[in-house]
Amino acid sequence: MNISEYGRNIQKMIEHIMTIESREKRNQLARATIQVMGQLNPHLRDINDFKHKLWDHLFIMSNFELDVDSPYPIPSEETLNRKPEKLKYPSNHIKIRHYGRHIEEMIAKAAEFEDGDEKQALVKVIANHLKKSYLTWNRDSVTDEEIASHLEFLSGGKLKLDESVKLNNTQDILAKNTGIMPGSTLGGKKKGYQQKKQSSSKGGGYKKQKKQ
Repeated sequence: MNISEYGRNIQKMIEHIMTIESREKRNQLARATIQVMGQLNPHLRDINDFKHKLWDHLFIMSNFELDVDSPYPIPSEETLNRKPEKLKYPSNHIKIRHYGRHIEEMIAKAAEFEDGDEKQALVKVIANHLKKSYLTWNRDSVTDEEIASHLEFLSGGKLKLDESVKLNNTQDILAKNTGIMPGSTLGGKKKGYQQKKQSSSKGGGYKKQKKQ
């Protein structure tokens, strides 16, 4: 199994070491080969335990048949080809993706509160957060009635927004999301500067006199 980064000569050196009967001589040549491999790939010095990496490559290039004494555990073909274990991802189904799982957990906690002013205040806070999240991912306007229906859906009908409750203004939320205050115009300063520059050029600016 060749590793192209080391080139054909290193591969031939390893194959030659495998033909030597003296174990002491094989060990000596293996250590010398490791030194050359390190010089050919100086970038490996930035890797932790780079010498360990070089010895692993030595055995890999010999198809795990090289019989020498290594300062590190000798790898096997089975460990090299072993597939990593699958990562377990949360299997929780998110009902409305742009709201996320955490807001669903908040809604579930709020549903456990006893009815009263504290619960109604919490419901309003959650509804405003839903509206902000909706406008962050969807630039279109959204009504408070739509947010109320989303809240009821996410809570399984356990939380309902009172019709008299007014959520934060859509334009104010969009302004905070974009960093542009309502009523302001982009480039206003530049436009005023251009008007001032035009007016100064029309009225009595310095004019170079023509030579007689």
